[in-house]
Amino acid sequence: MAHLPLLGVKTHSQKVCSLYKRALRNLEAYYDRRNVYRYQAVLLRDRFDKNAKVTDMRKAVELLKEGENELFMLQHPIPRNFATSVGGVAHERVVTPPDWVIDYWHPLEKAHYPEYFKRREERKKEFIAMWEKEYGPADKKDEKH
Repeated sequence: MAHLPLLGVKTHSQKVCSLYKRALRNLEAYYDRRNVYRYQAVLLRDRFDKNAKVTDMRKAVELLKEGENELFMLQHPIPRNFATSVGGVAHERVVTPPDWVIDYWHPLEKAHYPEYFKRREERKKEFIAMWEKEYGPADKKDEKH
């Protein structure tokens, strides 16, 4: 149960870490030269570290709100996106075929990988047995032949 995510509830430290990461990504968009970016990132980390020992939660929440506001005001007009992330130029460009496509390979193609297809057939039988154990056997009237 310890691995279940809390839906929509974040701790203060998670919010601060998220703000820090978003601020670093914003710096990446502004500075394309690595040495300038690293210098600015060190300055940003220093600003976060100065307030790391704040124990008064009212002050900490106020600092977080100020940081969120500052990030909003200084955000880059064209943020940098990873190519395969949502909004990137290659998002959903590579389509991964579903697993059942392999079942329709020609036998000569399957002959190139005998161990793989032997293990695949064993796993399919195990999966069917597990399914029937959990949900019962399939109805004959539902099968299409």
